Amino acid sequence: MNFIKDSLKTKSRKELFETLPLLCLTVAAFLLLPYQSICQEKTTVPNGTEGLSLEKRAPDSISKKLQPNEFNGPYSTFRIGMGYIVDATTYVQDDVFKKQMDSANINLDPGLKTRDFRILGSGVLTRVKRTIAWKFAYMYDGNEKVWMMRESGITVGVPELKGHIFIGRTKEGFSMIKVMNGHSPWGYERQMALDVIPILADGIKFFGMLPKSKIFWNLGYYNDFISKGQGFSTFAWQYVARIGWLPINDPEKKQTLHIAANLRYAKPLDGKMTLKSRPESNNTPQLINTGSFDADHSSHIGGEIYYTNKRFTIGSEVITHNFYSDKGDHSFTGGNVMISYSITGATRPYKTEGSIFGFVPVKKSVFKGGLGEIEAVVFASTLNLNDGNIKGGQMWRITPMINWYMTKVIRFELIYGYGVLDRYGMKGKVQFFESRLQFTIM
Repeated sequence: MNFIKDSLKTKSRKELFETLPLLCLTVAAFLLLPYQSICQEKTTVPNGTEGLSLEKRAPDSISKKLQPNEFNGPYSTFRIGMGYIVDATTYVQDDVFKKQMDSANINLDPGLKTRDFRILGSGVLTRVKRTIAWKFAYMYDGNEKVWMMRESGITVGVPELKGHIFIGRTKEGFSMIKVMNGHSPWGYERQMALDVIPILADGIKFFGMLPKSKIFWNLGYYNDFISKGQGFSTFAWQYVARIGWLPINDPEKKQTLHIAANLRYAKPLDGKMTLKSRPESNNTPQLINTGSFDADHSSHIGGEIYYTNKRFTIGSEVITHNFYSDKGDHSFTGGNVMISYSITGATRPYKTEGSIFGFVPVKKSVFKGGLGEIEAVVFASTLNLNDGNIKGGQMWRITPMINWYMTKVIRFELIYGYGVLDRYGMKGKVQFFESRLQFTIM
């Protein structure tokens, strides 16, 4: 592939860092090939919610039969995965909305586009007493049309502290939906208010849970020493905390109540910040945009609550983003509420290892005479980027949709969205007609 040749022509520390995961994948696959045992009865350790294992493992959790994408090496288990998403979008706009798009110099054209393609690898070291897991991911971004390293690093179990320590590139830990694997949430895209938080960060985090009190935490520090200049790196450094309580978690009764607070303190890159957001549609440009403004530091406060009772789940996340400078302070607020109902009866499992929900389990795929799993979801969300002399606009959207999990690998989505944009002194209305085909091997 040409991108491999291009990656080998590294000229800087950052380019080398971006190329390293792909090179590691190639080398690891070569070294582990002699130990492949797809059809043999060897032991392996199952992976976690994202196919990139994080949880503490016990001997009785070890599977005797390997999956086709799993291998046992002499020093580590190895699992390879991939993900691919393609989206189709078309619009119906009223006259006011069309005028707003002219003012923003945006063309909303129907289209079919690859959202992303990613290669994943993970494993657990087998000759050490302490649990040590590794993972890496390399992704093609369909919007930016670039290859970049995604979540990659090492997780070390610290049972004496009831948790784990991760070092590398990962999600900060702010928001349930932001932490969940991007292929697993209920909705089409994450809510608009979360676009302010970078999708990735480089640093260290400590996460865990107290079994008796059901208190969980995710504490992290990140900076842009390696990632500066990359699209997601909009802060020089950030401290992040996600602290919550799990008063109900009964897998047998299929009931969960999750409550958490999210806190973040950060320094915007070069004393400037620009906030912009897509209307929960990857094929759609950012329709609200503050433009650049001064910001010496920022604080972000959020709350989240989710309740599941068998087929039914309801949840909400609200966030306030505050930016401070000598030239004036600004505050922007947004949030969402969601309701989902499993038509076929499957319940999304809750993973205490990361205090998140996992993938929907598929009992019988369409290729084995089953129906797969079907889930009906309704979202409502908003983000206001107006404050003082900043007129970035406000948008809200309501989104009913159907998720069809044809197999544990294939997911098809049908999405309708109705949005109202308040910008340029006008309120325009737009309808979204969208679909997504997703392939996930974890």
